[in-house]
Amino acid sequence: MSTWMPWKIAQKEMKVLRRKKSVIYYIIALPLILSVLFSLVVQNDIVSSSGLPSDYQLGLDSLTYFFVVFAAILPASIAAYSIVGEKVEKSLEPLLSTPTTDGEILLGKSIAAFIPPIVAIWAGASIYMAAADYLTDGLLSHPYFPNWTSGVMLFLLAPLAAIFSIELAVIVSSRVSDVRGANQAAGLLFIPFMAVFLSAVEGTIALDPETLLIFSGIVLVVDVALFFVSKSTFRREEILTKWK
Repeated sequence: MSTWMPWKIAQKEMKVLRRKKSVIYYIIALPLILSVLFSLVVQNDIVSSSGLPSDYQLGLDSLTYFFVVFAAILPASIAAYSIVGEKVEKSLEPLLSTPTTDGEILLGKSIAAFIPPIVAIWAGASIYMAAADYLTDGLLSHPYFPNWTSGVMLFLLAPLAAIFSIELAVIVSSRVSDVRGANQAAGLLFIPFMAVFLSAVEGTIALDPETLLIFSGIVLVVDVALFFVSKSTFRREEILTKWK
């Protein structure tokens, strides 16, 4: 049985990624650093405070939401490089010259940009939640994590945020020929998710499962639309003939 073509492309992309040590360290180190920093925040600001249990919950949920924000950051640079970087290094043309469809190419590259960051995000979030449960053991009558809020954040909204980031990065990198420009544009893709966090801090919305499910539904619709936009934007003939 032949291997599904997008998965073959993803495997090739991940082999290339493993040779980019700085990218690997960035993907792995950032969620781990976040988990340590957030554990210190729980220890110093939440556990040592004299607030109500609801205050603890808001603080714990807000810190968890940051993993969603970073799920929209980490994959962007990988996705942007997979188009512009490979064009610069003259490794994209052989793939574009094959009978592989644009949709298969984009899906394969998206899978490769999705898996490593989201696994790292889940690992960092797991460490943070385990530490938070240990640190708040004397404040709450039960472990706070896992719960429905963190489940929706990490297993629904975070993957959708990563897909959003990847698809926009692909669209941007398909239209520019400079790696730095693509990375700079991709670095702004976390803004919609940060806006939700700031709204929650201001009390405009609540970081509860219902609100997060609504936001996830909106992001899902946008993701589907962006996939079709990315396919129409990715013009292989133009990339092969006009990019210099």
